[in-house]
Amino acid sequence: MSEFDHKSFLKRLTTRPGVYQMYNAERELLYVGKAKNLRNRVSSYFRATGLTEKTMALVSRIADIQVTVTSTEVDALLLEHNLIKSHHPPYNILLKDDKSYPYIFLSSEDTYPRLSLHRGPKRRKGTYFGPYPSAAAVRESLHFLQKVFKVRQCEDSFFRNRSRPCLQYQIDRCTAPCVELVTPGDYAEQVENTSLFLRGKSRELMVQLADDMERAATELKYEEAARYRDQLGQLQHVQATQGIEGGSGDLDILAAALDRGRACVQVLFVRGARVLGSKTYYPPLKLEENEAEVLAAFLPQYYLGGERQIPPDIVVNALPEDADTVAEAFSVHSGRKVRLRYRVREARARWLQLAVQTAQTNLAAHLSGRETTLARVQALQAELGLDDLPERMECFDISHSSGEATVASCVVFDQEGPRKGDYRKFNIEGVAAGDDYGAMQQALERRYKRLQSGEGAMPDLLLIDGGKGQVAQALGVLEALQINDITVVGVAKGVTRKAGFETLVMGASGIERQLPGDSPALHLIQYIRDEAHRFAITGHRARRDKTRRQSQLEGIPGVGAKRRRELLRHFGSARGVKNAGVDELKKVGGISATMAQQIYDHLHTATD
Repeated sequence: MSEFDHKSFLKRLTTRPGVYQMYNAERELLYVGKAKNLRNRVSSYFRATGLTEKTMALVSRIADIQVTVTSTEVDALLLEHNLIKSHHPPYNILLKDDKSYPYIFLSSEDTYPRLSLHRGPKRRKGTYFGPYPSAAAVRESLHFLQKVFKVRQCEDSFFRNRSRPCLQYQIDRCTAPCVELVTPGDYAEQVENTSLFLRGKSRELMVQLADDMERAATELKYEEAARYRDQLGQLQHVQATQGIEGGSGDLDILAAALDRGRACVQVLFVRGARVLGSKTYYPPLKLEENEAEVLAAFLPQYYLGGERQIPPDIVVNALPEDADTVAEAFSVHSGRKVRLRYRVREARARWLQLAVQTAQTNLAAHLSGRETTLARVQALQAELGLDDLPERMECFDISHSSGEATVASCVVFDQEGPRKGDYRKFNIEGVAAGDDYGAMQQALERRYKRLQSGEGAMPDLLLIDGGKGQVAQALGVLEALQINDITVVGVAKGVTRKAGFETLVMGASGIERQLPGDSPALHLIQYIRDEAHRFAITGHRARRDKTRRQSQLEGIPGVGAKRRRELLRHFGSARGVKNAGVDELKKVGGISATMAQQIYDHLHTATD
């Protein structure tokens, strides 16, 4: 491979803003970056001194660089984000959390509006409050609102079909609008109070409630005054626990912490001057060396693309070098002015301090767990006599119920713990019921044929939940596929079948051995085996339940979706259809006498 001629390349490189893409000799994309001045930025990778080891490792692999010139720095940032999302270059930070965040939704089309948790596109008419960091945070807020303002949270179908109040009314969590025990005016007042609270207008709401309490007491409406008093007390309690004196507005607080080659980014959500919660990310460090560089790579991936809401203010504990460009890109994306702030005071300073402390604490805990796992991997290497520290470990397990809905699981671990994104399930077909050996063989063949074709990385260690027979199946599959560099170990339950007494079957020699119950290597093996077992059972139950939920009516010739719907509507269930006679079946619309007989015969011969 000829060395990349960076001098000639830099001589003809433009000084305009744009994006550069670095490729290796196999034309694989290594890294995507943006630049205000392409020549200055790219030339910094080839200076004689001052480069980090990770940057030198990248430069040593460069065989070609392609650039795309853009009109502005903002365009360069947006293009860089799209390329990273599309190609996942190995030297860029990759944010893998693409899930939408939940909101609280207040409907506006109903006479008696409903509060509910919402996730996904905002198509319904109403108001969306959030986002919240998790569904648990939404449910906590909904529980509080139900106690204080008693706005209904039941499903519309449940609400429309009530003839008497439900349990929520009995425990004083609802005013029973379903049976009109509250007037539309009084209910609208509670909806407005709920909206004020969710919009962060707690102080205005408290003043209003205090005025209403005095008015009701003056008019000798003591029960009404007591209700306002209780609501006011609840709000005062929330204000005290939130600790938001002096706070205002909607914003996100992002704090990055670095330690021992790892990073943590803590995102604190503040809406309407209330802290709704936080979320933790551990982006893998690539070329980044400090908190500002981590945030510079993290922010565009976190906010651009998808439906994530960008608040008007974003507070960070380290200002990225291109903060103005990032803020401008966010403004363009959200259609409103977005500010990226670093120096803040009062409530925002306290929130930022809280986010920094949380990031540092979470990173310390994360590193502790990571180092514990690494120590166990090192112990496993010593116990098994492996030449190198295993970088990737896989474990297979089989799950079924008396041969029904057999599923094989494959879980993947590395030196930091489970890699759940690499887990795989295999629905086993064409194998005799209860034939665990055949099921294991099929799963292993399917898995390692795919890995041979380049779909993933080969493991260093293969653990099989089973004894000599299962290990023999694994060795046979690997030999047939001419895969020779994987260590195979069986994990049998042992005579007592209790945890801590597992027997290890060494694949190459067939030797059986037991590790001490307090061995870190055994603890790691148990963890991996139990995870494979859990994943297999989860897959099996899902497959079994899907099969059992599938209507017996779907296999009847001539009975399509419409006729199945009519049958189920008439008899209530597939069991009801099966228990019906031919004369009863004929009463269903669209079912002739011939079809009724055909349905009856099919249902009573298919299971006999």
